[in-house]
Amino acid sequence: MRLKQQVMAKPVPKHIAIILDGNGRWAKRRNLPRHAGHKQGAINLQKITLEAHQLGIRFLSVYAFSTENWRRPKEEIDYLMNLPKIFEEEYKDNFKEYDIRVVFSGRRDRISQANLDLMQRVEEKTKDRKGLTLNVCLDYGSHDEITRAAKKVAEDVLNGQLTLASINEDVFASRLYTRDLPDVDLLIRTSGEVRLSNFLLWQVAYAEFYFTKVLWPSFSAKHLYKAIKHYQKRHRKFGGLKE
Repeated sequence: MRLKQQVMAKPVPKHIAIILDGNGRWAKRRNLPRHAGHKQGAINLQKITLEAHQLGIRFLSVYAFSTENWRRPKEEIDYLMNLPKIFEEEYKDNFKEYDIRVVFSGRRDRISQANLDLMQRVEEKTKDRKGLTLNVCLDYGSHDEITRAAKKVAEDVLNGQLTLASINEDVFASRLYTRDLPDVDLLIRTSGEVRLSNFLLWQVAYAEFYFTKVLWPSFSAKHLYKAIKHYQKRHRKFGGLKE
């Protein structure tokens, strides 16, 4: 509790992004099937989301399923594609109580119709909530996102809706999946891997990075406090000088 109080005594990041890594290794160490790790990871996501909300975090983006994850075994893909259903059925009461909004970022042309309907239903139900916004990145890849945004800008120029002179960073960012979210302040990756894995490359341009060896299902509120405390010690200059 003391660590939490220390964190809350200083400004907290507005937008945190987390690469939820280590579910499979967590399960393997316990001689469990990989889907057991994903299940525990989903349970932990609810806990960390609620904790982030209590800390005053306004936006939380999580890497749930990447554009490259389609290469995984079918059984694992089928379980991961069940995540939207988990959000609707198991999280709805707590998320409603804490006024949490849920949005999904990523491709939607490879998602089943049942999942698409469910995702749209969740977004519609929660759109007016004023608490933390949980951004679930599902079938998401930053290269894909940036390529699609570039195509959209090109189409708008061809259609006369934009001119070359009017294109700037804000115009481009408005074509990204995350157009309604601010840039990331703090990016956390669990499991000891030290790379971004094609996650929010545009949005983390000036984010602070925090890497931990803790596997995602074991990542606790205490670990979240530690990550934010590290963030609070850093001096963000955004390319300028700070006196």
